[in-house]
Amino acid sequence: MSQGHTDVPDEVMQADACTVRQVLDRVGGKWSIGVLVHACRGPVRFTELERAVEGISRRMLTLTLRNLERDGLLVRTVYPTVPPKVEYTATPMARELYDSLVTLTTWAQRHRAEIAAARIAYDREHGTPPAAGGAAAEQPSPGPVAESPAR
Repeated sequence: MSQGHTDVPDEVMQADACTVRQVLDRVGGKWSIGVLVHACRGPVRFTELERAVEGISRRMLTLTLRNLERDGLLVRTVYPTVPPKVEYTATPMARELYDSLVTLTTWAQRHRAEIAAARIAYDREHGTPPAAGGAAAEQPSPGPVAESPAR
């Protein structure tokens, strides 16, 4: 049965697919994983996250928190104190992700040396110059990138 014969308009089907991709991009993002793992352990303040998520700038932390809050994964609570106290708490939806995120980060830590060695071997075999530091480039992504076709 073709899409033209379904009760669901093409726009809705495309919006659903786009939404899934956006969600995966968000929760799988470089900074989101660290923020969510820490927030799932209990309420956390901005400065605690800034110290806990290695390499994140204040600006990126602010944007990441805002996006995770917008997506319903974090709740931001402001307490009426001087100065104001702000805490971020994982929602039930984010806590559902916790085990998967911990599994992913544990896997990455366990295999990082093997991946670095594979990158070096690949670069040597394909004549690609090694990145600074002797391993393949670890450059931040400028944002979501369209998938390249398989070789």
